[in-house]
Amino acid sequence: MAPAGNRISRALISVSDKTGLVDFARFLVESGVEIVSTGGSAKLLREAGLPVLDVADMTGFPEMLDGRVKTLHPKVHGGILGRRDLESHREAMAAHGIGNIDLVVVNLYPFEATVASGAGWDDVIENIDIGGPALIRAAAKNHDSVTVVVDAADYAAVTAEMQANGGATTPELRRALAGRAYRRTAAYDTAIGSWFAGKAEDTLPERLTVGGARGQVLRYGENPHQQAAFYVTGEARPGVTSAAQLQGKELSYNNLNDTDAAYELVAEFDRPAVAIIKHANPCGVAEGADLKSAYEAALACDPVSAFGGIVAVNRPLDEAVAIEIAKIFTEVIIAPEVTEAARKVFAAKKNLRVLEAGALPDPAAPGLAVRSIAGGLLVQTRDSGRIARADLKVVTKRAPTEQELDDLLMAFRVCKHVKSNAIVYVKNGATVGIGAGQMSRVDSARIAARKSEDAAEALGRTGRLTEGSVVASDAFFPFADGLLAAAAAGATAVIQPGGSVRDEEVIKAADEHGLAMVFTGMRHFRH
Repeated sequence: MAPAGNRISRALISVSDKTGLVDFARFLVESGVEIVSTGGSAKLLREAGLPVLDVADMTGFPEMLDGRVKTLHPKVHGGILGRRDLESHREAMAAHGIGNIDLVVVNLYPFEATVASGAGWDDVIENIDIGGPALIRAAAKNHDSVTVVVDAADYAAVTAEMQANGGATTPELRRALAGRAYRRTAAYDTAIGSWFAGKAEDTLPERLTVGGARGQVLRYGENPHQQAAFYVTGEARPGVTSAAQLQGKELSYNNLNDTDAAYELVAEFDRPAVAIIKHANPCGVAEGADLKSAYEAALACDPVSAFGGIVAVNRPLDEAVAIEIAKIFTEVIIAPEVTEAARKVFAAKKNLRVLEAGALPDPAAPGLAVRSIAGGLLVQTRDSGRIARADLKVVTKRAPTEQELDDLLMAFRVCKHVKSNAIVYVKNGATVGIGAGQMSRVDSARIAARKSEDAAEALGRTGRLTEGSVVASDAFFPFADGLLAAAAAGATAVIQPGGSVRDEEVIKAADEHGLAMVFTGMRHFRH
């Protein structure tokens, strides 16, 4: 049993999230704990018939400045910070009439939720908690004697320990809760600092802090020997983080990564579109008059790789496309909405994960992408660049046809989501060959063409699907060989950023082979 000196006799309670508070406070009262509280927390507990000492009565100082000052007082912080093992502290506390506070139950003003609601400047500022973080940090610092709770989920652990230890908590629990407390205040301050940086349009501030709440402990990471968890940052961006899982097994690390890639890609398109992803790379993307036709065209690009892949759609997922998707093994499906008829189709496949995201992410919205390296972080703005017809510069003797232009723009949008070096062939609104992640751009072009031969064979056709297609490259062709490989595959038009010292050589080769070529002035490297 814990020593009597660690017994909880007085608790300070001040919470904005009142989930489970009344039951926890009732247990404390029944355990002989005096409750000190203020504001809405005190009101709720009194309405529940529990005795509460108001903070103002304990301090002898009234709440003031519209509630901005209520717990910032020596009789509060002295009661939390005073060391029970130091005679000098005990004497000072006795001299000033300061009693011990053994339990601090505080959660913070809903700053993050206020920002997410779209509230104005003044409302957001008023939801920056000052007293709460001060109480939490003080209690966590003095965790040798004080128990701090910042999450209602921890009420049960404190209750169990007090029941097992004569009203006291163990050092192990207090240390664990202290760590949680500091992580919470750190994340809270991160959210505030990020909001101020956003308002000042300071995209890359002098200090970058990244905060997130653990949403899920995963079975393992990319490989079974790696530990992993999924953290939610609070960014208001529709996708796998915001989605409701309608059915299926728990999402894995790779599922989450691939599903995010698929949904970000399919959001690029205005017409009904489907993206099929494998290992974070697209193996088929298509637009169509409806999702069913788009799915069939996307699947045709690489039906072998699509097995066990991720499917994303940018329209409400209906029964017709659900029936087609269900014909092969698929790991995850994500859509802005899933109709009841489609849900019934998928219900027969118990392990299939079906996600409903509610909305599509905005491909042009700003944001940051963060990647860890040894000893630091690489931070850049999200690749929100988009190319329209007006941005294209025709550099060859032949200009693209209207159909070629449509396909070129689609191919370049898909390229943005393919690992570099990336080559994407498109024909009639559907990918017909994708080459990803090669050290040589010409190898990417050849691999994409070869895969299109395999896809044609699977469809019972002769030749390659790339015959009469257009081709996109995520960066410039450093030599003409990559372009010539695309021409050999049957491409008739090319879209690329341009900017190579050998641009004239590449343009000359395009003209010699009757290709139309446009420059974008923008590249889309992806690692």
